[in-house]
Amino acid sequence: MRALLRPAILGLSLLASGAAFAQTAADVQRYPDRPIRIVVPFPAGGPTDVNIRIIAQKLTENLGQGIVIENRPGANTGIGAQMVAKAAPDGYTLLAAMDTTLVMNPATGTAMNYDPFKDFAPITLTAKNTSLLTVRASDGPKTIQELIARGKASQSKLNYGAGIIITRLAGAQFAKAAGIDVVLVPYKGSAEVVQGLLTGSVDFIVDGIAPSLPLIRSGQFRALAKLNNRTLAMLPDVKPLAEASGLPLPEMSSWIGLVAPAGTPPAIVEKLHREVVKVYADPVVADRLEKAGILAVTTTPAEFDAFFREEAARWTKIYKESGIKLD
Repeated sequence: MRALLRPAILGLSLLASGAAFAQTAADVQRYPDRPIRIVVPFPAGGPTDVNIRIIAQKLTENLGQGIVIENRPGANTGIGAQMVAKAAPDGYTLLAAMDTTLVMNPATGTAMNYDPFKDFAPITLTAKNTSLLTVRASDGPKTIQELIARGKASQSKLNYGAGIIITRLAGAQFAKAAGIDVVLVPYKGSAEVVQGLLTGSVDFIVDGIAPSLPLIRSGQFRALAKLNNRTLAMLPDVKPLAEASGLPLPEMSSWIGLVAPAGTPPAIVEKLHREVVKVYADPVVADRLEKAGILAVTTTPAEFDAFFREEAARWTKIYKESGIKLD
């Protein structure tokens, strides 16, 4: 009797599995049929928030479903990352992941409640941003060399403000190479970084272009250098930091991408990738991103996966060799 039951049980199991697969396939076919939430692990107003909100507005139009932006800053993007890592893998909860989230946290040994290499399904890069070393125009130095000279002549240490790990590390590496003493004033996001420079809480900042660009254009801020060799149409005269300082500094750039929880159906991941590509093909969107100082890029899911893993290996090596500790 028991032997006769086994084929029946197996048949019911296969039938149930088939029904579940059919349901999943049907869900994928209908996707999306309700609003999508994108978690941004920073306060509103920074480059990541600006980039994702511009994308979300067009996605809402194209998909016919609302895109809800949820800002969840904290723990070096870890709070937002953990939320998405534990979310249902159905394509309705996404994360705006940065270099901090996927690369710098593991590279610097930051305690994390998520595994960037196992907990996410990469969708696409959305931006590669150039960061700037910026001072106040009213009382700040006019060149990097002058900033270094001030640092060496000052009886007290210079203060610098930065938010994400890569910009904190950039400021520390610059100071170490220049032989000046600095004190990091850490901020949660770009809005606070910019405010710190405006109010005189710090002597210089290392941050993305988007938040500072209006103040640079209005003459309140002065960009002394950029952290990589990428051409900036909006700031064509700003030199790379290595060139402006004459110091052997590596290129640094921050980037933004979209990821979903691991286990999200590949068809949904591919659809989201195609939709972002479609959004970026819109000249209005391209113009908005350019004016915000954001360099829009896309990659396939496989390209994004390979890219962030290579970056993780590169930055682990750079961080270990730098001897710098970021508390």
